[in-house]
Amino acid sequence: MSASELRYGVIGTGMMGREHVANLSHLPGARVTALADPHPASLDAAASLVPSAARFSGHGDLIDAGLCDALVIATPNMTHAAVLDDVLGTGLHVLVEKPLCTTVADCQRALDAAADHRGLVWVGLEYRYMAPFARLIDEVRAGAAGRVHMVSLREHRNPFLEKVGDWNRFSANTGGTLVEKCCHFFDLMNQVMAGRPERVYASGSQMVNHLDERYNGSTPDIIDSAYVVVDYDDGARALLDLCMFADATHDQQEFAVMGEGGKIEACVPSDVVRIGIKGTHGIGDVRTVNVSSTAAYEGLHHGSSYVEHQHFLEAVNSLDAEGRRASSQASLSAGLLSVAMGVAGSRSITTGAPVRIADVLWSSLDGAGQQAAHEVPLEAEEDDQRDHHDHER
Repeated sequence: MSASELRYGVIGTGMMGREHVANLSHLPGARVTALADPHPASLDAAASLVPSAARFSGHGDLIDAGLCDALVIATPNMTHAAVLDDVLGTGLHVLVEKPLCTTVADCQRALDAAADHRGLVWVGLEYRYMAPFARLIDEVRAGAAGRVHMVSLREHRNPFLEKVGDWNRFSANTGGTLVEKCCHFFDLMNQVMAGRPERVYASGSQMVNHLDERYNGSTPDIIDSAYVVVDYDDGARALLDLCMFADATHDQQEFAVMGEGGKIEACVPSDVVRIGIKGTHGIGDVRTVNVSSTAAYEGLHHGSSYVEHQHFLEAVNSLDAEGRRASSQASLSAGLLSVAMGVAGSRSITTGAPVRIADVLWSSLDGAGQQAAHEVPLEAEEDDQRDHHDHER
């Protein structure tokens, strides 16, 4: 790859698609050359950010135009699988928004298709790039907390935003809240845990949000609150505490890691990391570090989407002539596992019983050459990290 600008096409120009356009417009070495969306209003809104970009009403026409080196897929969740079917195999570099797909089976199909894809393929799990969370992950991997035994993640926030056609009000479209929203948090758990997720217990429901809404006679069915416990195969465990009717809150996200050597916690948007080491610190006496984003564009995710694009562009530019990947930070394997954990949590809520991750993965297999559940590859990603038909979203 030469040092010239990488040409991007953005498929899906709703709220998140425009977020990507804005980030790329601020990123040296990147240029948005094409946009695709069947909704004229969304397409016009994105085009106002990059007037020189070609416009298309469908992603197929965008791909066929040959104007791009890389694609960002920011379409509604339930369309990801179909778009990936058309994209994987083109050789273009791909950043697909989370969740990878709404079902484990579709995620696995994308993983299989990507095996022969020459371009880089990443999933948009940008929470790992939020400055306080990235610092926490670095501290944990440097051994500051010792062996990790417990992880706690809390998100207390406002309800889901409105999207075109209200597609995000129904689990059939989103994959369910634990897939749509919480794949980020399951991914964060996996960033700091040494083991692999083994079993999920969850309790959740739709308590407050969207109960008085009707769409074509149907009431939204997305849960707005849950507790999710994840057991790992090395004996560690993690907890997610989710509430989406806590609009008035100081920190929307809190991430804490407890190890035999101490505790590290990070808060967003107060942008602080607290480090407490046994034998050095005590109650109320910890080291507090202010960690703010230095991204050139903050956007809707505290600068993390910009940092994500920085890493993606660097990874593309580091590919050799054979297309071999120098990095696989946000791999499809990570996307698959984060979806599988969300599906397991949703199934646990429905059944009232714990659900094994292996059972969720095995249930998606069709016996036609797909990977076995216990062989979903994560090791390459972990090594690299330690080195450091609506299309509107």
